[in-house]
Amino acid sequence: MRRSILLIITIFAISLYISLPKELPINFSAFGKSFNWKFTRADINLVGGKFNIKKNFDLKLGLDLAGGSHLVFDADLSKVEKDNVKNALESLKEVMERRVNLFGVSEPNVYNSSFEGKQRIVVELPGIMNTKEAIGIIGQTAKLEFAEVGPDEKTGLIPTDLTGADLKSAKVVYDQNNGKPAVSIEFTQEGAEKFGKITEANVGKALPILLDGMPVSAPVVQEKILGGSAQITGNFTSDEAKNLAIQLNAGALPIPVSLVEERTVGATLGANSIQKSIKAGVVGVVMVLIFMILLYGKMGLIADIALLVFAVTTLALYKLIPVVLTLPGIAGFLLSVGMAVDSNILIFERFKEERKQRNLVNALEVSFGRAWDSIRDANIATLVTAFILANPMDFSFLHTSGPVRGFAITLTLGVLVSLFTGLFVSRNLLRTMLIQKTK
Repeated sequence: MRRSILLIITIFAISLYISLPKELPINFSAFGKSFNWKFTRADINLVGGKFNIKKNFDLKLGLDLAGGSHLVFDADLSKVEKDNVKNALESLKEVMERRVNLFGVSEPNVYNSSFEGKQRIVVELPGIMNTKEAIGIIGQTAKLEFAEVGPDEKTGLIPTDLTGADLKSAKVVYDQNNGKPAVSIEFTQEGAEKFGKITEANVGKALPILLDGMPVSAPVVQEKILGGSAQITGNFTSDEAKNLAIQLNAGALPIPVSLVEERTVGATLGANSIQKSIKAGVVGVVMVLIFMILLYGKMGLIADIALLVFAVTTLALYKLIPVVLTLPGIAGFLLSVGMAVDSNILIFERFKEERKQRNLVNALEVSFGRAWDSIRDANIATLVTAFILANPMDFSFLHTSGPVRGFAITLTLGVLVSLFTGLFVSRNLLRTMLIQKTK
């Protein structure tokens, strides 16, 4: 019994620490003196040997709460074989994620979606209001090619086997001849060998560099280049050179995409949504706490303590996983609060009936056992529904939108934690209370 209570206290203490904000100012006055202190929560940063664990406990807010840009790209799968569609979409998502991360966006969210049979990639960029530059970086295919000049005009440009796939890295430099921004590229070992052969065969000739089929530079090869590096020059601005380097480092998009939706959410709207959601949640939870005490007395107080453990533990899990919290996600959390209370009500009502025939301790054990069937069935039904809404297998005939999945994830976590608090926390706290009462 004592071990169980100690475990509950430990879980609550750790969860409370994780749930607290990064900085919490504490200011108060007492006995004519003012006390000013700021609590600062530490993050995990374990680096050594093979271990490299870095974890902050900040809450990830979705676009509707943090504000930012929402972009939807339609994927052109017309040239992709049916068996390779899933892999192509996953590769597309990975490349877009790399581009967004290199762009420097904090806490981006990139996921696959489907709409009326069309496959799409949704990109959410918190804090980014000017989407023009982001669209150019994320949505451009950025297929890099090197070509040879044909012997006559009819032949045109002849593609080579040297492409962006042979790149090792790309970075912004400044041309020594004119001081303009350029992009320096370094090839892999295999790419360097290809580049050496191509330059050897084209000494004294132009070597056009193409981006998405359009020439951006055509330097004349002076001699065979063995260093495995080259420079892309053109009339680039600093931003254009930076964006091109980002695209080349992230890799070309495996399939073409086109922008089909673009919208922004103001930070003010997000802040208002948070404030209203918090107020609604606090009012609802306080009303539930008062209701439980009025209806069940001391047992209701135990249920309120279990509900507090539930709320803190759930919030800690949101930060640890982490879960991107959206307005639908908050709705899922509040719904799980109701289910957590519902479990206690079923147990307490059963306890009232069993108390007529048994002593306190036996009535408690029997009431938990007999109420379990109803609690189990209700929660399994909810978990199945949440699984369908989350659609983890990405079935095309089910919804795949981010907000719906956010609701499903927070609801699932809430239900699982409510089972723990209802059947373990409440049970052990009630046992302790009744044992003390019978002594």
